[in-house]
Amino acid sequence: MIAKEILTEKFMTMGIDKKIISAFDKIKREDFILEEYKDEAYEDAPLPILAGQTISQPTTIIIMLNALELKENDKVLEIGAGSGYNAALLGEICKKGNVISIEYIKELADFAEKNIKKANLKNVRIIQGDGTKGYAKEAPYDKIICTAAIPEIPWGWIEQMKEGGIVVAPVGPQFSQKMTKLKKLKRGNEITDMGNFIFVPARGEHGYNI
Repeated sequence: MIAKEILTEKFMTMGIDKKIISAFDKIKREDFILEEYKDEAYEDAPLPILAGQTISQPTTIIIMLNALELKENDKVLEIGAGSGYNAALLGEICKKGNVISIEYIKELADFAEKNIKKANLKNVRIIQGDGTKGYAKEAPYDKIICTAAIPEIPWGWIEQMKEGGIVVAPVGPQFSQKMTKLKKLKRGNEITDMGNFIFVPARGEHGYNI
């Protein structure tokens, strides 16, 4: 698929971790989108999925994954399963770890779970619930990623993460966010601004009132 090869070459020139590029090559994005958009699977653009939500553009996903500094044995919490595509990439990258992905919308959680089963990823679990509160039952986590816009990084996420852990999330007003990388350190949190992005708003207790 030529479009996929073009994206792979682009990610290589960006200096993306080889584990992430390998996962992108292996996991089929076309298996995580609606039938009517399969021809557009490797356009570098977001695509509609269910319940008015979207699957993020490939480059955005890759940038976020790269910022997480992922290791094979990481335990990762994802907020916003969507179609399950990002969770599948995480599961492939963190082969010796595990991934818990929480989705607020039941229709999407069911869709993501079905897609993960088809991909035969045994180390990825989809849960329906309010990810803005994190998931204390399985804490602590090495990494946390949020794939929906959040007004601010909830304190609960930081508490549920190991020292040295990383959160990556689009933070800010509902219609324009800064991609934020937060590293939890003993001396205090280290925060990096990764630029402007626009994501669908997170729903839940610490999301937006929509």
